[in-house]
Amino acid sequence: MIAVIVVADEPRAGVLAHGLVQEGFDVVAVVSATTLADTAADALLGAEAEGVRRALDQARFVVLQATRATLNAPVVALCDRLGTRIAPLCATADDERLAEVFGLAAALPLDVDAWALAQSLTSASAIAAPIRAPARGPGIIAVWGPAGSPGRSTIAVELAAEIARGGRHVGLVDADSHAPSLALALGLADEAPGFAAACRQTELGGLDVAELTRISAPVTLGGGTIDVLTGINRPSRWPELSEIRVTRALEACRSWADHTIVDVSASLERDEEIVSDLTDGPRRNAATIAALRSADLVVAVVSADPLGVARFVRGYADLRETVGTTPVTVVANRLRPGSLGIDARGQVRRALDRFAGIRDVWFVPADPRSADAALLAARPIVEVAPRSPLTSAVRRVVGESVLPHSQPIPAKPSRRGRRESLRITGEPAPAA
Repeated sequence: MIAVIVVADEPRAGVLAHGLVQEGFDVVAVVSATTLADTAADALLGAEAEGVRRALDQARFVVLQATRATLNAPVVALCDRLGTRIAPLCATADDERLAEVFGLAAALPLDVDAWALAQSLTSASAIAAPIRAPARGPGIIAVWGPAGSPGRSTIAVELAAEIARGGRHVGLVDADSHAPSLALALGLADEAPGFAAACRQTELGGLDVAELTRISAPVTLGGGTIDVLTGINRPSRWPELSEIRVTRALEACRSWADHTIVDVSASLERDEEIVSDLTDGPRRNAATIAALRSADLVVAVVSADPLGVARFVRGYADLRETVGTTPVTVVANRLRPGSLGIDARGQVRRALDRFAGIRDVWFVPADPRSADAALLAARPIVEVAPRSPLTSAVRRVVGESVLPHSQPIPAKPSRRGRRESLRITGEPAPAA
C-alpha cells in the first residue's frame, strides 16, 4: 500500500483523500495547502509541526496544491531530506512553470479525478518499488565536467555508492590523467596497481575478471561494495593511459561489474594532433576521450554558479562532438542561492536552455558540512551523512535518470503499528 499525504485546501483536499483511499492508498495525513510551507519555514510550532514531519517521514508521496505560497525551496529541501517525492497539482500555467522550475514530476490539474491521480502515483511508485531487478541499463557511465572543479569526483563516488546500495557489483575507475583523486578521497593507497595496471594488461592479453578483481581495491559500504581501480599516482605517467589501452580496459570492465563509473578529466583538447608529426604518438587527453567514447551514458557535471555555467556551456559543444549520440545526463552541482540570488534553479535552467539547448537538468544542493565530514573520514557522503540533502538528490538522479528501470529507490518500511492517521483539520473526509 502506497502512503501519501494530501496538502491542499478544503474541500478539494478531502475529496482527493477520500478518492485515494477508495483506490487503495494509505492517506497518512490531510493538511491545508500552506501547512507544509509553514513547517519548512519553522513557522508552524509544537505538536502540529511534529505531526506533519512524522507524516512526511512515513509517506512516499506528497500530493501538493502547488502555488507560489505553497511550493518553494524550503519545501523541496524538506521533502528531499525526508526522501518524500512531491506530486504537484496545478490550477494555472504559472503554477505548472513553478513546478517545472523546481524539477518536479509532470504536474496534474488541481481538479484531477482521484482515479487518474492514483494511476499517476502508481506509475511513479514503480520506480520506488523495493524490487531487486537484474542489472540493466548503462554498463559504462563516464562522469565529466569542465575545468574549475565542478565536483566530478564527488558525483562519481556518490553515484557508485548509490548504485551499489541495491546490491549490484559496481566498479569505480579513476581515468583522470591530469589530477586523479579517488584514492585519496576514499582512503586508498595510491601506490596500488589500479587502472594503469589494467591498461598495461590489455596489451599482454591477461585482463579478465579475475585480474580486475585482483588489482582493484574494495570499499565496503553499508549497502554493498565498490571495487575501485585507482588512478595514476603521478600526472607524468599519463602516456600509460593510451586510447587503445583505455578502450580495451573498459570493455573488459563490462563483464567484470554490473555498472562501471569512470571519473575523467576536464580537457577534451586535441591540439597535439595538429602540432605533432607523430600520427601514432601519445595523446595527453586520450584517456578522457576514450572513456567518453566507450561510455553508454555520460553524466555531465556543471557547477551551479555563474562562472561554472559559463565554463560548462563552452565545453558542452566539445563534449557533444566527442560522444556523438550517447545520452548525457546534466547534473548542476553545489546549488546554492548565494551566488545566483532568487530562483537559483530557474536561472541555471534558463541559462543552459538558452545557450546550450539543455532542457533536462538535475540539481544537487551544496552541503559543505557533510562533504567536509566525508573528506575527513575518507568515505562517501552517503555513509557519513545518509540524510544529507546531497545524498537525497543523488538518489533521485540515479533512480529517475541514470538507472530509471534497474536501480529502484527502496520504499520506506511501514510504521502502521506505531502511528495513527493524522488529519490537521479534524474534519471527516467528504464523499467523492
